[in-house]
Order: sequence, then C-alpha cells, then structure tokens
Amino acid sequence: MDLDRARGALLGLACGDALGRPVEFSSASEISAEHGRLDEMVGHGTWNQPAGTITDDTEQALCIARSLVEHQAFDPADVAERFVAWYDSGPFDIGGMTRRSLTRLKHGDTWDEAGQHVWENSPEGQNAGNGSVMRCPPLAIPYATEWDRLAEVSRQSSQITHADPRCTEGCAVLNLTVAGLLNDADEPLQDALDYVGADAPGELVTALEPLARGDSSGMLETSGYVVHSLQTALHDGLVADSAEDAIVTAVNRGGDTDTIGAIAGAVAGARFGASQLPDQWLSAIGETDELETLAAQLVEVA
Repeated sequence: MDLDRARGALLGLACGDALGRPVEFSSASEISAEHGRLDEMVGHGTWNQPAGTITDDTEQALCIARSLVEHQAFDPADVAERFVAWYDSGPFDIGGMTRRSLTRLKHGDTWDEAGQHVWENSPEGQNAGNGSVMRCPPLAIPYATEWDRLAEVSRQSSQITHADPRCTEGCAVLNLTVAGLLNDADEPLQDALDYVGADAPGELVTALEPLARGDSSGMLETSGYVVHSLQTALHDGLVADSAEDAIVTAVNRGGDTDTIGAIAGAVAGARFGASQLPDQWLSAIGETDELETLAAQLVEVA
C-alpha cells in the first residue's frame, strides 16, 4: 500500500474537519460574505476555537485509529470505551445521537445495544445522522484488501452510536471506496456499491449511483443527514482536480461544513496522497504528527 495515500486518508479527514469547523452551520453565502473563498485555517467562528482546531470528527477517528494500533485489530468494545472516555473529557462538539448512545454506554449498555436503542427510539429525520461516517476511514487502511472484514467492521463501528442501515451501510460504502482508492482502483465507488449490493438501502444507492456512473449529481445537499453528506462529500472528493480543491469546495458549500469537509478530505487524501495537502494546513493542526504516525502503524497492521 502507498503510505502517502494512507497518510492522506487520515490527514485529509483532519484538514477538512479543521477548515470547516469555524463556519459550521453557516450558509454558502454567509461564508462568501465573510471570507470570500475560505481556503486557509481561520480561528474563532463557530465554537470559538483557534485556527486548525479539529472537532469530534477527527477526535473519534483518532479513537478508532489508536484502538486498531493497540489491539492490531478492530475491537468494537474497546472503541466504545474510548468514545466514552472522550465524551467524559468534555468535547465542545458532539452530535445528538452520539451523545445519547454514549450516555447509554456509560449506564451499562454493551457496544451493540446502545446505538440500536437510540435508533429505535428516534423519529425519522433524527435517526440517520452523519456522526459515524465521519470517523470511520481509519478502518480502510488495515483492511484495504480484506473487503468482507472491512465491510463488517465498518458496520460495527457505526452500530456503536448509529444503527440505522443508512449509517451502517454508508460506513461500508465509504470505507470500501477509500480502500479502492488506496489500491488505485479505476472505479472505487462503483466497486463499493457493487460489493454491498442489496444490503445497501435503496435511498443510499439512488443517491450514489449517478456519481458512480459519472453522471451529473444535480442538487447537492449539505445537511447532517448521512445520505446527503455522503453524496456531497464523495462527489467533491472524487471529481476534484486536487485534494485541496476537494476540501475547499466541500467546506465552502456551507451547512455541516466540518463533517462534509472531513469525509471529502478522507476520500481526496486517499486519492491524491498526503503530499498534496497544503503544508500550511498541516502545520496548523496540532494532531498532524500523531496522525502521520498512526497511518504508518495502520499500514503495518495490514
């Protein structure tokens, strides 16, 4: 496996997250009015944090990556414990379904019970957020050539907090796409959709198939709904001419900027490699060195 691409998947995720953090929830017009085209790390804004600050997207991805390295395999119970410890640290940003699931884990639910309970008790419209797809790309590195196992662990990683099939299968499709990019596949998204087949909810397939065929995607939404986030982020990550352009385009669309930026960044990073990410972005992110080390270690897990 190309180490530069493996590093790119993790660092691209962090870059998209940190670039999008200060404008999260802003519209495209609001971003344009304040920043022009936002293409550098800025401070304050949403969450009032310094430039280069990551959010729950990268923080949870780090939980997964650290667990994979320590255990040399995916251990969902250990990942769930790390999520709870992270939650107890008081993060400034955490999604609703994640918060409710981790609260249940703290009170005794097992890793495969908490998210299921939250999903079953959440109304449509509040039950299929993007909080698990944003964090799952570290899994694509050690399991890049073991697609049965990659699909399985991707679903399990989602199930901890997001048990809706649109979320679990969304994680599988995203990670299979990233794995394809790591292995220089010609049609990574189409390969991923073909692989999950009938397991994927129709709503997810309908949103992603035109992109896989190279057709126009039409209107791209920027909400926190997992189908919208995946469609938009995969579009930007797969069609852009550079990793930087993919991330900048995703973030400047507005909406859930940190998460759509993070997903697009993971895809574009795996496509182009970490060497194509702007140095000034990487130097602004405090976790860059650890992410680079983890990427190299995850390649060895494989």
